Amino acid sequence: MTHSHAHSHSLSAPSPLGPLAAKVVVGLLIAIGVVTLAGAAWLWPSQQKVDIPLPFQNAEGGAVTTEAGHVVSTTASTCGYQSVGSVLTTPPAPAEGEGTPCVQAFIAIDSGPNAGANTLLEFSGGAGQPQLAVGDQIRITRQVDPTGTTTYSFYDYERTWPLIGLAVAFAVVVVAVARWRGLRALIGIVVAFLVLVAFMLPALRDGAAAIPVALVASSVILYAVIYLAHGVSLRTSAALLGTLASLLLAALLSWATIELTHLTGLSEEENNAVATYLGNVSITGLLLAGFIVGSLGVLNDVTVTQASTAFELAALEGTSRPAVFVGAMRVGRDHIASTVYTLVLAYAGSALPLLLLFSVANRSLGDVLTSESVAIEIARSAVGGIALALSVPLTTAIAAVLATPTSAPAGPAGTGHSRT
Repeated sequence: MTHSHAHSHSLSAPSPLGPLAAKVVVGLLIAIGVVTLAGAAWLWPSQQKVDIPLPFQNAEGGAVTTEAGHVVSTTASTCGYQSVGSVLTTPPAPAEGEGTPCVQAFIAIDSGPNAGANTLLEFSGGAGQPQLAVGDQIRITRQVDPTGTTTYSFYDYERTWPLIGLAVAFAVVVVAVARWRGLRALIGIVVAFLVLVAFMLPALRDGAAAIPVALVASSVILYAVIYLAHGVSLRTSAALLGTLASLLLAALLSWATIELTHLTGLSEEENNAVATYLGNVSITGLLLAGFIVGSLGVLNDVTVTQASTAFELAALEGTSRPAVFVGAMRVGRDHIASTVYTLVLAYAGSALPLLLLFSVANRSLGDVLTSESVAIEIARSAVGGIALALSVPLTTAIAAVLATPTSAPAGPAGTGHSRT
């Protein structure tokens, strides 16, 4: 019966194509792991203090402090009220006289040294201005000038609890559906985030070369994520080796694409800010690292699926290694088709505001598509798509070598397993 092959998920079955094939794969993964750790030690960021960029400084050159607040009332008034931003203990009288109309929001300060007091914020009501309503929870910046005078200004809406609720809902649904594997996947996400925050970003900030940093960080993330979520086995080792090989290919493609298309990254506002205030950081390197890390998720998805498909097909009685490869490739082609759509539409969705502006600018389609802002998204999609497509036959071949098909038993008993 087919139930007798449930043990194929373990490390030892299906058996590898001789001990040599398994030893080669395991040896490669160990060697790559050692190189990754050595690279992390070599590239480990210094703990030197970095000056805070001017837009994020307070009057003393330190970090801008934000406090909690909530909207008590809003009124229409004349712009230019003297007490805007000051610490108040009573509601101010509305400004008098002719002038530009403004919306004044009376804010209760909920944290910091002036908790319990109030302040007044003023908004012109134009595009990009917040539309505050009574009861809104917000964050306000607190600045203290050299004379000791404290002023407040609007920073952003308070989103902590809604985001926590969304994250908890995400975790609960993932664990409820995927059980322990889902929990391990969530732990992998935390590990990936820690690698990015503790290693990759500080290393790039120190001016380290983007390709080695991105490859080392991505490799650490892949080892942690794949083995945590799917366990340690020949199946997952095949997926990991296929992903690492595809990741190296994505890095080379990303570098070649950025060089050939002369992408600078300076069309994006955040990159301009980095270039202005963090002069030792390479913007093209930052763009390149983004290309490489951005390909991780989709590559991981495809390679794990391909390895699992190959091992499951090998567990069926009466199949052969070529049949395993061909069958898994059929699944892989369908996966490529659907994932490429996901990849391209995700980038198109992120560029919608830009595309909307270009659509009314009366510019030719060629000019729009070759402008740097759009070209970056096209390049990301193309690099991700090529790496994705090539990862399928590569991972399938590795998995087909490692997963030995089950021999068909002699006699009529073997005919009952012909269905796939």
